[in-house]
Amino acid sequence: MIDIHCHILPGIDDGASTITSSLAMAQQAAAQGIHTIIATPHHQNGKYNNIKADIITNTNELNDQLQQENIPVTILPGQETRINGDMIADIENGVLASLNDTKYLFVEFPSGQVPRYAKQMLFDIQVAGYTPIIVHPERNSTIIEHPSMLYEFVRKGALTQVTAASLAGKFGKNIQKFSHQLVESNLTHFLASDAHNTTTRGFVMNEAFHELREQHGNEAFYLFLENSQLLVDGLNVNKDEPETIKKKKFLGLF
Repeated sequence: MIDIHCHILPGIDDGASTITSSLAMAQQAAAQGIHTIIATPHHQNGKYNNIKADIITNTNELNDQLQQENIPVTILPGQETRINGDMIADIENGVLASLNDTKYLFVEFPSGQVPRYAKQMLFDIQVAGYTPIIVHPERNSTIIEHPSMLYEFVRKGALTQVTAASLAGKFGKNIQKFSHQLVESNLTHFLASDAHNTTTRGFVMNEAFHELREQHGNEAFYLFLENSQLLVDGLNVNKDEPETIKKKKFLGLF
């Protein structure tokens, strides 16, 4: 299993605080059958800035430690960048790190809103040759309120990634229900941990994939597994035609 979203690099954001914490996270990941993790430290989120060169250095150092400890997990470089007006310049300047040096680039929205310029920025990222992946849209209050907004982003070429813990119900029933709606409507393409530690924000990948299989069948189960591999390899991922989510249906009003 591959995890494309994880805060496992030590001491650089709100994820693993020390190398000991990073190794403990890697051990937990391996116990769940995860053999490859893309490290995605926060960037430009108002608190943390982690540029591409530093992320690559930290990734190499952690891989050396994992080999010394015989933990069978490989770390690949990535980044979770809060959407901002300088993203295209930062791509050109080598500040932004795509996922494993592929065409795929994480884009995070503030939890309570979607900036007005998001549509244009997602378009500009694609013009620059990258495919934006909107992370954890199921936890964005504006998208929950206006799911048609996400539909438009996906229809115009963006991809999305749902958090494993959301699908498994760790963030509450409403977010779990909305996560299932995103899967059903072909509005999400990846399932990843967004793990920050081994306790309050662990991997939950086995539980989430079990939920995915139970509720959406083998086809969805294998599609999401395969998409993470395709992403790491820099290949086109599986995606079906997106459908709109009826807000009334989500809120259970009919």
